[in-house]
Amino acid sequence: MSSNRLIIFTRYPEPGMAKTRLIPALGADGAADLHRQMAEHTLVQVQKLQLKYPVGVEVRFVGGNHDLMRCWLGRDLGYVLQGDGDLGARMARSLQPAFSAGVTQIVIIGTDCPQLDAVLLEQAFEALHQRDLVLGPATDGGYYLIGVRRFVPELFAGIAWSTPDVLQQTVAIAQKLGLAIAYLSTLSDIDYPEDLPIWEQIKQA
Repeated sequence: MSSNRLIIFTRYPEPGMAKTRLIPALGADGAADLHRQMAEHTLVQVQKLQLKYPVGVEVRFVGGNHDLMRCWLGRDLGYVLQGDGDLGARMARSLQPAFSAGVTQIVIIGTDCPQLDAVLLEQAFEALHQRDLVLGPATDGGYYLIGVRRFVPELFAGIAWSTPDVLQQTVAIAQKLGLAIAYLSTLSDIDYPEDLPIWEQIKQA
Protein backbone atom coordinates (compact mmCIF):
# COMPACT_ATOMS: atom_id res chain seq x y z
CA MET A 1 0.00 0.00 0.00
CA SER A 2 1.25 3.45 -0.90
CA SER A 3 1.85 5.93 1.89
CA ASN A 4 0.13 8.54 -0.32
CA ARG A 5 -3.64 8.55 -0.82
CA LEU A 6 -5.68 10.66 -3.22
CA ILE A 7 -9.37 10.81 -2.36
CA ILE A 8 -11.71 12.02 -5.10
CA PHE A 9 -15.15 13.34 -4.13
CA THR A 10 -17.69 13.07 -6.93
CA ARG A 11 -21.18 11.89 -7.78
CA TYR A 12 -22.73 9.60 -10.35
CA PRO A 13 -23.74 11.75 -13.38
CA GLU A 14 -27.50 11.43 -13.07
CA PRO A 15 -29.52 14.10 -14.92
CA GLY A 16 -31.22 16.46 -12.52
CA MET A 17 -28.77 15.67 -9.72
CA ALA A 18 -25.37 16.67 -11.16
CA LYS A 19 -24.19 20.28 -11.65
CA THR A 20 -27.65 21.59 -10.88
CA ARG A 21 -26.56 25.25 -11.01
CA LEU A 22 -25.78 24.71 -14.69
CA ILE A 23 -29.15 23.19 -15.58
CA PRO A 24 -30.66 26.57 -16.62
CA ALA A 25 -27.87 26.94 -19.20
CA LEU A 26 -27.31 23.34 -20.28
CA GLY A 27 -30.45 21.43 -19.34
CA ALA A 28 -30.45 18.47 -16.95
CA ASP A 29 -28.87 16.08 -19.45
CA GLY A 30 -26.25 18.61 -20.54
CA ALA A 31 -25.27 19.46 -16.99
CA ALA A 32 -24.92 15.78 -16.10
CA ASP A 33 -22.86 15.17 -19.22
CA LEU A 34 -20.56 18.06 -18.35
CA HIS A 35 -20.07 16.58 -14.88
CA ARG A 36 -19.25 13.22 -16.46
CA GLN A 37 -16.70 14.77 -18.82
CA MET A 38 -15.00 16.75 -16.06
CA ALA A 39 -14.80 13.73 -13.77
CA GLU A 40 -13.25 11.68 -16.57
CA HIS A 41 -10.83 14.54 -17.28
CA THR A 42 -9.83 14.52 -13.61
CA LEU A 43 -9.20 10.78 -13.73
CA VAL A 44 -6.90 11.24 -16.72
CA GLN A 45 -4.82 13.70 -14.70
CA VAL A 46 -4.76 11.26 -11.78
CA GLN A 47 -3.55 8.49 -14.07
CA LYS A 48 -0.76 10.77 -15.34
CA LEU A 49 0.22 11.40 -11.73
CA GLN A 50 0.33 7.68 -10.98
CA LEU A 51 2.77 7.10 -13.83
CA LYS A 52 5.46 9.03 -11.95
CA TYR A 53 4.29 9.26 -8.35
CA PRO A 54 3.24 6.44 -5.99
CA VAL A 55 -0.30 7.14 -4.87
CA GLY A 56 -3.35 5.07 -4.07
CA VAL A 57 -6.70 6.39 -5.27
CA GLU A 58 -10.11 6.18 -3.64
CA VAL A 59 -13.39 7.56 -4.97
CA ARG A 60 -15.97 8.78 -2.47
CA PHE A 61 -19.29 9.08 -4.26
CA VAL A 62 -22.96 9.96 -3.96
CA GLY A 63 -25.71 8.82 -6.30
CA GLY A 64 -25.72 5.63 -8.31
CA ASN A 65 -24.17 2.57 -6.67
CA HIS A 66 -20.89 0.67 -6.62
CA ASP A 67 -21.63 -1.24 -9.83
CA LEU A 68 -22.59 1.90 -11.75
CA MET A 69 -19.45 3.68 -10.53
CA ARG A 70 -17.22 0.76 -11.55
CA CYS A 71 -18.83 0.61 -14.99
CA TRP A 72 -18.28 4.35 -15.38
CA LEU A 73 -14.79 4.99 -13.99
CA GLY A 74 -13.27 1.51 -13.97
CA ARG A 75 -12.80 -1.42 -11.63
CA ASP A 76 -9.23 -0.59 -10.56
CA LEU A 77 -10.33 2.12 -8.11
CA GLY A 78 -11.72 1.84 -4.61
CA TYR A 79 -15.26 3.17 -4.22
CA VAL A 80 -16.85 4.25 -0.94
CA LEU A 81 -20.17 5.98 -0.37
CA GLN A 82 -19.75 9.47 1.07
CA GLY A 83 -22.50 8.91 3.59
CA ASP A 84 -24.45 11.45 5.61
CA GLY A 85 -23.47 14.85 6.94
CA ASP A 86 -22.18 18.09 5.50
CA LEU A 87 -19.10 18.23 3.29
CA GLY A 88 -16.82 18.66 6.28
CA ALA A 89 -18.19 15.58 8.02
CA ARG A 90 -17.84 13.53 4.85
CA MET A 91 -14.26 14.65 4.23
CA ALA A 92 -13.27 13.99 7.84
CA ARG A 93 -14.85 10.54 7.61
CA SER A 94 -12.78 9.75 4.52
CA LEU A 95 -9.50 10.57 6.28
CA GLN A 96 -9.83 8.48 9.41
CA PRO A 97 -9.62 4.96 7.92
CA ALA A 98 -6.76 5.90 5.60
CA PHE A 99 -4.59 7.28 8.42
CA SER A 100 -5.53 4.30 10.60
CA ALA A 101 -4.33 2.00 7.81
CA GLY A 102 -0.90 3.65 7.75
CA VAL A 103 -1.28 6.25 5.01
CA THR A 104 0.89 9.27 5.86
CA GLN A 105 -0.19 11.87 3.28
CA ILE A 106 -3.73 12.41 2.01
CA VAL A 107 -5.00 14.83 -0.62
CA ILE A 108 -8.72 15.35 -1.24
CA ILE A 109 -10.06 16.82 -4.48
CA GLY A 110 -13.36 17.12 -6.29
CA THR A 111 -14.04 16.90 -10.01
CA ASP A 112 -15.25 20.46 -10.60
CA CYS A 113 -11.84 22.05 -11.27
CA PRO A 114 -10.55 20.92 -14.67
CA GLN A 115 -7.54 23.25 -14.41
CA LEU A 116 -6.18 20.92 -11.71
CA ASP A 117 -3.58 18.76 -13.46
CA ALA A 118 -1.04 16.07 -12.62
CA VAL A 119 1.70 18.63 -12.01
CA LEU A 120 -0.33 20.43 -9.34
CA LEU A 121 -1.33 17.14 -7.75
CA GLU A 122 2.32 16.15 -7.44
CA GLN A 123 3.12 19.58 -5.99
CA ALA A 124 0.45 19.02 -3.35
CA PHE A 125 1.95 15.74 -2.20
CA GLU A 126 5.48 17.15 -2.27
CA ALA A 127 4.37 20.15 -0.18
CA LEU A 128 3.21 17.79 2.56
CA HIS A 129 6.82 16.72 3.13
CA GLN A 130 7.46 20.17 4.61
CA ARG A 131 4.00 21.45 5.60
CA ASP A 132 1.13 20.15 7.72
CA LEU A 133 -1.56 21.38 5.35
CA VAL A 134 -1.77 22.18 1.65
CA LEU A 135 -4.62 24.15 0.13
CA GLY A 136 -5.61 24.89 -3.45
CA PRO A 137 -7.56 28.16 -3.29
CA ALA A 138 -10.56 28.56 -5.58
CA THR A 139 -11.61 31.90 -7.04
CA ASP A 140 -15.02 31.61 -5.34
CA GLY A 141 -13.48 31.71 -1.87
CA GLY A 142 -13.43 27.98 -1.31
CA TYR A 143 -10.74 25.45 -2.12
CA TYR A 144 -10.43 22.82 -4.83
CA LEU A 145 -7.85 20.74 -2.94
CA ILE A 146 -6.91 20.07 0.65
CA GLY A 147 -4.06 17.86 1.81
CA VAL A 148 -2.96 16.82 5.29
CA ARG A 149 -0.38 14.52 6.84
CA ARG A 150 -2.34 13.79 10.01
CA PHE A 151 -5.98 13.77 10.97
CA VAL A 152 -7.04 17.25 12.10
CA PRO A 153 -10.85 17.11 12.49
CA GLU A 154 -11.03 20.78 13.49
CA LEU A 155 -10.27 21.75 9.87
CA PHE A 156 -13.63 20.38 8.78
CA ALA A 157 -15.90 21.53 11.62
CA GLY A 158 -17.86 24.76 11.85
CA ILE A 159 -17.17 25.78 8.23
CA ALA A 160 -19.86 27.63 6.28
CA TRP A 161 -19.66 25.31 3.26
CA SER A 162 -20.62 26.63 -0.20
CA THR A 163 -19.91 30.22 0.83
CA PRO A 164 -17.07 32.61 -0.07
CA ASP A 165 -15.69 32.18 3.47
CA VAL A 166 -14.62 28.54 3.28
CA LEU A 167 -10.91 29.10 2.61
CA GLN A 168 -10.65 32.00 5.04
CA GLN A 169 -12.31 30.02 7.83
CA THR A 170 -10.12 26.98 7.16
CA VAL A 171 -6.93 29.05 7.23
CA ALA A 172 -8.01 30.73 10.47
CA ILE A 173 -8.51 27.33 12.13
CA ALA A 174 -5.14 26.08 10.81
CA GLN A 175 -3.35 29.17 12.10
CA LYS A 176 -4.99 28.83 15.51
CA LEU A 177 -3.74 25.22 15.63
CA GLY A 178 -0.25 26.28 14.58
CA LEU A 179 -0.29 24.31 11.33
CA ALA A 180 2.24 25.15 8.62
CA ILE A 181 0.35 25.83 5.37
CA ALA A 182 1.39 25.52 1.73
CA TYR A 183 -0.70 27.07 -1.04
CA LEU A 184 -1.11 25.98 -4.64
CA SER A 185 -2.16 28.20 -7.54
CA THR A 186 -5.61 29.78 -7.38
CA LEU A 187 -7.98 28.08 -9.84
CA SER A 188 -11.66 28.19 -10.79
CA ASP A 189 -14.34 25.59 -10.25
CA ILE A 190 -16.92 25.16 -12.99
CA ASP A 191 -20.16 25.88 -11.13
CA TYR A 192 -22.00 28.61 -13.02
CA PRO A 193 -22.71 29.40 -16.69
CA GLU A 194 -20.09 32.16 -16.66
CA ASP A 195 -17.46 29.52 -15.79
CA LEU A 196 -18.10 27.43 -18.90
CA PRO A 197 -15.50 29.19 -21.13
CA ILE A 198 -12.77 27.79 -18.84
CA TRP A 199 -13.90 24.26 -19.64
CA GLU A 200 -14.10 25.04 -23.36
CA GLN A 201 -10.49 26.27 -23.32
CA ILE A 202 -9.31 23.12 -21.57
CA LYS A 203 -11.15 20.88 -24.03
CA GLN A 204 -9.50 22.67 -26.95
CA ALA A 205 -5.99 22.54 -25.47
